[in-house]
Amino acid sequence: MPAIEFRNVSFSYGKGKQAVKIINDISFCIEKDSFCALLGENGAGKTTMSKLFNGLLKPTSGDVIICGENTRTAGVSRLAAKVGFLFQNPDRQICKSTVREEILFGLNCVNAPNAEARCDEIIAEFGFDGKREPFSLSRGTRQKLALASLIAVRPDVLILDEPTTGLDYAECMQMMGKIRSLNEDGATVIMVTHDMEIVLDFATEVLVLSGGRLAAHGEMRSVMKSSAVLDSAGLLPPQIAELALRLGEDFREVFTNEEMTSKIAELVNNSKYISA
Repeated sequence: MPAIEFRNVSFSYGKGKQAVKIINDISFCIEKDSFCALLGENGAGKTTMSKLFNGLLKPTSGDVIICGENTRTAGVSRLAAKVGFLFQNPDRQICKSTVREEILFGLNCVNAPNAEARCDEIIAEFGFDGKREPFSLSRGTRQKLALASLIAVRPDVLILDEPTTGLDYAECMQMMGKIRSLNEDGATVIMVTHDMEIVLDFATEVLVLSGGRLAAHGEMRSVMKSSAVLDSAGLLPPQIAELALRLGEDFREVFTNEEMTSKIAELVNNSKYISA
C-alpha cells in the first residue's frame, strides 16, 4: 500500500463561475519510506497540494489516500496522528509557554503512550532546555523545536514546507540530518522547497508541478537531468548538474563535485581528449 496516492485529483478555490482551479487532474503514488521533493514555480500549486496531503483541504474531485485513509472521510484529527506538517514559519506552529510543554502538546494530542518519557528523550536528543520560553529562542532553534515536536510523535508521513528557510548552513544541515534520520527509520518525507542543492543532497524522488499539472514524477537524478521538465516549471538544476548538462553527453550522469572531479580525470586519461 502506498504512503500517498492521488487519484485524478483536482482542487479549486471558490464555486461556480468564481472557481479558480489550482490542481488539475493529478494522479501519482508515493511509496512508503520515500524522500520526495515537491518542486515548481511560484503559483504552481505546491502549497495547495501540501494541504491536500493532510486533509486540511479536500479535493474538488478525485481522491487523496494517505496511509490507506481517504481524506474525504477521515477526520483531520485522525490524519494528524499519521501526518506531521512542518510550517515554513515555526512561529505559526508554536503555541505553548515552554519547550517541554510544546513537545508534550503534540504527544498528548495523539494520545501517545509514555508521553513524558518520550518528551524527555526528544529534549535530550536535540539538546533543549525544557524550561525555556520558545520565543526567547533563535529563529533556527524555534524551527528545530517545531520539527522536534513532530518527530516526537513518530509520524508515518512528514510534510515539510520550505524547512530550511532562514537557516544558516550549519542549522540547515542539522535540520536535514534529523529529517533524513526520521526517513531512514521508516517515515515518508515530502519536502516543498526551492533549494535545489538540498534536493540533490537529500531527495530520492521528485514531483514537479507546473500550472497546477504534474509535469514530472520520478527518480531524482532522472528528473534533474531533464532540461525540458525543469524549463517547463521555471526551475534551474543544482549548479554542478547545470554545468554537467552544458558540458554534454559525457557528463550526463554527473551531479556532485566528487563525480565531476572523477569524470574529468577519466576523460583526461582517455586518448580522445588528448591532443596530438
